[in-house]
Amino acid sequence: MKQKKVINIQPVTRIEGHARISIHLDHQGKVRLTRLNILSFRGFEKFVEGRAAEEIPRIVTRICGICPWMHHLAAVKAVEGCFGIEPARDGDRLRELLLLMAHVSDKILHFFFMAAPDFLLGSEAACSARNIFGMAARNPELARRVATMRQLAQQMIERFSGKAIHPVAAVPGGFSRPMTADDRKALLHDAVKLLDFALFALDFARKEVFPRVEDDIAGMDDIKTGFLGTVGETGGLRLYHGKLRLMKPDGSFVDFLPVEYENFIEERVEPWSYAKMPYARAWNEGFCLDSSSPRGIYRTNALARINVCDHIPTPRAQEALEEFRHKHGRPAQATLLYHWARLIELVYVSERTIELLEDPDILGTDVRCACRPGAGHGIACVEAPRGTLIHDYETDENGLITKANLIVGTTHNIAPMNLSVDRAARAVIRDFNPGPEALNRIEMAVRAYDP
Repeated sequence: MKQKKVINIQPVTRIEGHARISIHLDHQGKVRLTRLNILSFRGFEKFVEGRAAEEIPRIVTRICGICPWMHHLAAVKAVEGCFGIEPARDGDRLRELLLLMAHVSDKILHFFFMAAPDFLLGSEAACSARNIFGMAARNPELARRVATMRQLAQQMIERFSGKAIHPVAAVPGGFSRPMTADDRKALLHDAVKLLDFALFALDFARKEVFPRVEDDIAGMDDIKTGFLGTVGETGGLRLYHGKLRLMKPDGSFVDFLPVEYENFIEERVEPWSYAKMPYARAWNEGFCLDSSSPRGIYRTNALARINVCDHIPTPRAQEALEEFRHKHGRPAQATLLYHWARLIELVYVSERTIELLEDPDILGTDVRCACRPGAGHGIACVEAPRGTLIHDYETDENGLITKANLIVGTTHNIAPMNLSVDRAARAVIRDFNPGPEALNRIEMAVRAYDP
């Protein structure tokens, strides 16, 4: 009798972090269990205790070098909650602008550098060539344009705020400086270029990527979950301010304020992963990580956001949403559709960036109000590229952090990623010796979430 075997995929490639997939086979070589093991130590919730709250927005940017602006802004909003203040309106508007611009560069990075090689080069291509360098060899003009546009997006952030990575520009009470007319002129010029590229990217993917995604979807038995994202008062897609919408797999939903998140979401820890696994306590069905009958599981990130929103409040992105829903319904469940949703959001954030820059109020000079440290409890969220980002702090009378809880975008998706890799492994592994193409298809299930 053959012995049981564990196949480890380590490291998982083309993701913005570190993870391992362990596939446990039975005596016949069939998949018995698959786990996504998160190897990064989760320490920031303890690191920040005892720190002055106003220091936190620059400390937590070190959680992620890919999306530091999202941690920066969620933290500063939560600190303002602790101090009981509202930020200056003009400064708050600049914060949303920086959040949107950070989304632009991030989405270009993930779609073209991380995900696209699987579809443009094929999962059967050698791993040494199935990457951005292989894409550059096959289509140098495309690779050059992609790299140039991501660089432009990062440079826009750096020119205005001083730092694209590990920012310090947002401060309790608002923003560190107002925008000048020259700033706006230069940013608007570049933002138009980025919108042109976003529309090109969506059209390119319609022709070159989405047909292959749909072929892969047709051969997969995908998971069915709920979804979580942020919407405005009329149900439109929002990324910076809004209410949270928790949608069940059947499309029914409930809206709640970020400060109420603990009434709707509960966190748990499994012994085989450092990562927390939130689930929907509001559904009163518990938590089950069985890919054949999951319970309490919801997803975040781009697919979740375009599922929960009723509409997208910019014209080109709304057109793309209508096309997407005509093809895939609401809520769309197929994991690989994250790639399509990500490009719809790329169009939205590009359009919304131009809207803000064309608004005369973007030049307002009331960018910061006074604040005094003190005791309080602040909860805030923004939509990071990887999902709903929640920062929760408590302070003492001196404004020092006494307690912190963070639920980052990827954390929401840890449980569904485990379900997805288990389904993918069961679909492609037939014996004890799966080939590299089969293993890459399992990794593709992780890459779709952009963890």
